[in-house]
Amino acid sequence: MKTITVKELINRFSLEVLAGEDHLDRKITTNRAHRPGLEFVGYFDFFPTELVQVLGVKELTFLKKLSDEEQKLRIGNIVNYHPPCFIITAQQDSLNYLTEYCVQEGIPLLRTDDDPTSEFIRKLDAYLLKALAPEMAIHGVCVNVSGIGVLLRGKSGIGKSETAHTLIRRGHRLVADDIVTLKKLGPQTLLGTHDNHTRELLALRSIGLVNVVRLYGREAFQDQSRIVLDIELTKWQEDSLNNELEHEPKFTDYMGVKIPHIEIQLQPGRDVAGLIEAAATNWYLQREGYSAAEEFSKRLGIDHSY
Repeated sequence: MKTITVKELINRFSLEVLAGEDHLDRKITTNRAHRPGLEFVGYFDFFPTELVQVLGVKELTFLKKLSDEEQKLRIGNIVNYHPPCFIITAQQDSLNYLTEYCVQEGIPLLRTDDDPTSEFIRKLDAYLLKALAPEMAIHGVCVNVSGIGVLLRGKSGIGKSETAHTLIRRGHRLVADDIVTLKKLGPQTLLGTHDNHTRELLALRSIGLVNVVRLYGREAFQDQSRIVLDIELTKWQEDSLNNELEHEPKFTDYMGVKIPHIEIQLQPGRDVAGLIEAAATNWYLQREGYSAAEEFSKRLGIDHSY
């Protein structure tokens, strides 16, 4: 299981530490935050104790209206569950009992700048989702072709980086070369990114490393892209290709996420970059409900309904 520390959260969002500064190594394991509401009125049946607890204006306003004894009791009830940390939003003042209990129990109490609570939670959840996502590294290249994330795979020396270079010169973007980090953000969502060491760099045989941003400008690179196509570059094999109107769909499984798979065979003079552009655009059209094969069949008057 992936984890991050409270200290990493502080650094990412420039949070102020109000209490528990000696316990910033506490682990965060869940990819979303929680605003305690029902818990402050004594209902704990579904309290997600492993989540970061965020206290906004509504929560603190409610607590401030309580008597000292009630405030002390209800805050103490939540702190006793030992969540990873508490975060107060919008530069609000902390309650005395909240600070006191956090000090006693060694729980970090943090505060944001003037971001509204809903906006901060949106940013926090997005960060936690990516930071704690299951991930794997594969050998290949990741490019963004007209807004569509594409993995290029194949044996070493097959021409993945050279193909990516051609795509970049046509106005598309490099995401990662050589090592692609894949992150599973959901049952059907796979994110491709770089490992930071090779950020913006592309390795071209006979040339060496080139920085695509220095060569072609900022638009030649982006940090990450959702992966929707898995393209494998292979050597040309005589009589292995066919001219079927529509191929049976194939998929590659990455951590349980199935990505459409296409094999493109290489041959001198074949416009591989153009084929990748066509594959990406065709994927988009299919998602929109269009099939060229179905249109062709209709033109011929072929009925596939039986």
